[in-house]
Amino acid sequence: MSSGDSEGTAGTEPDLDDLWPPFGPVPPRHGAVPRHHRGRRQARPLTRAEIVRAAIAVADAEGAGAVNMRRIARELDAGAMSLYWHVADKDHLLDLMIDGVEGEQEVGDATGDWKDDLARLARQQRQGLLRHPWVVDFLGGRPRLGPRIILHLEQSLALVDNLGLDTRTGLDVLMTLNTYVLGAVIRELQEMRSEQDLQAIPDRRVVDAGILQWQESLRASGRFTRFLRIFDEDIDPDSPETREERFEFGLGCMLDGIASQIERRRS
Repeated sequence: MSSGDSEGTAGTEPDLDDLWPPFGPVPPRHGAVPRHHRGRRQARPLTRAEIVRAAIAVADAEGAGAVNMRRIARELDAGAMSLYWHVADKDHLLDLMIDGVEGEQEVGDATGDWKDDLARLARQQRQGLLRHPWVVDFLGGRPRLGPRIILHLEQSLALVDNLGLDTRTGLDVLMTLNTYVLGAVIRELQEMRSEQDLQAIPDRRVVDAGILQWQESLRASGRFTRFLRIFDEDIDPDSPETREERFEFGLGCMLDGIASQIERRRS
């Protein structure tokens, strides 16, 4: 993960963690001791990257609500106060976590086939969100533009550089693709939760009998013939076995639609 591994490295390029925008929680400078902790000593040396990795692992396992400074300190077998040498507070830690998750994704260079490039980008985004489902709850609200998020956007924009689009349209293409991926992942996560709920039911036979009775009520009304075809043809719209296929179908539709818009703007 690149969520802070460059901490303390020398070179002409600035550390990514020095490129946060000038608003939001102000992190401690590298090696600086926050004023309210001066005179105290760390239980053991930590790095910001180590703290962020531990926090992401907790969020992956239990959700972001389980993340707090004391919990992460326990995970690292360190004193809670030692985290404040690197992280200002929980809000700052969440920003670092989401920025770190974004930094996991390698956009790659443009291949000359923009559809293939954007399809690869969409699949990477989907897999990243499925690995870290808690991130979905923060998109649109957090984080503020972290440096790895900006770097990811910079690299993504490079994939549409040769399409002859103005900057706004190129950004719209990426946002449209991202919106599709986010919607698809939210749907998948809902399906997974429904599966867990069904597995927790002690006697599925009661549920199945109720569903059959409900279907017969719908059929008797004569108003739902198209809907009932789903059951008659034994189609499960939420089947885990078809998730990849359904995602790829939607992705293809999205890319074809983008292509038609590009052609329309060129003509």
